Amino acid sequence: MPKDADAKAGPAHVAIIMDGNGRWAQKRGRPRLFGHHAGARRVREIVEACPQLGVKYLTIFAFSTENWKRTQSEVAGLMSLFRKYLKREADDLYQNGVCVRFIGDRIRLDDKLVALMDDLELRTAENDRVHLTVALNYGGRDEVTRAAKRLAFEIEQGRLTHQDVDAETLAGFLDTHVLPDPDLVIRTSGEARISNFLLWQSAYAEYEFVDTLWPDFTAEEFASVLNSYAKRDRRFGAARVCE
Repeated sequence: MPKDADAKAGPAHVAIIMDGNGRWAQKRGRPRLFGHHAGARRVREIVEACPQLGVKYLTIFAFSTENWKRTQSEVAGLMSLFRKYLKREADDLYQNGVCVRFIGDRIRLDDKLVALMDDLELRTAENDRVHLTVALNYGGRDEVTRAAKRLAFEIEQGRLTHQDVDAETLAGFLDTHVLPDPDLVIRTSGEARISNFLLWQSAYAEYEFVDTLWPDFTAEEFASVLNSYAKRDRRFGAARVCE
């Protein structure tokens, strides 16, 4: 079991860019989908570790709006994996007190997958031990654009005026409007970029880029990253106060 992170100083909301599945598989001479299946198993371990580590909210980047550019076979394989994962894990997620939400644009997703997503959200809505948010067909710019369109519609309908629009108002139209902003964003695989993930919400988040490929990112390493975060001085734009 991982060593407990400092629950008082640790992050309540952690977001993870789960990168490296394909390279993990290729290093083993296996197809990329083999790595995606291994990555899905790792999700379960990290979710199970959250309560012990003091993480109330976990948001994972499962499929981006740009991932449609991948080969048709890989995209089809990923969609099949998502359906299988939701069917396989639904009971355990519910019984373990996990509240599951999905963010992103569902229009391009197939009806069977969307139905599974809807059912899992409804079934786990009252759970409160861990809040797991899965970003599926998600992109930060796309999210803000959709939020702006909804806000513009409200103005057109006369329910809001331009004077009502501020950061808080716009945030209320984002996919994540019921969630706190992330305290910490982790990206695995050694890449040091944010890839259009939670652009608005992560304005003051701390970032941690780790070299480990996602299928190898254990609960122990997760705890280590959280402990490192606990040592940081978050000032949210304010100057450091000298003692």
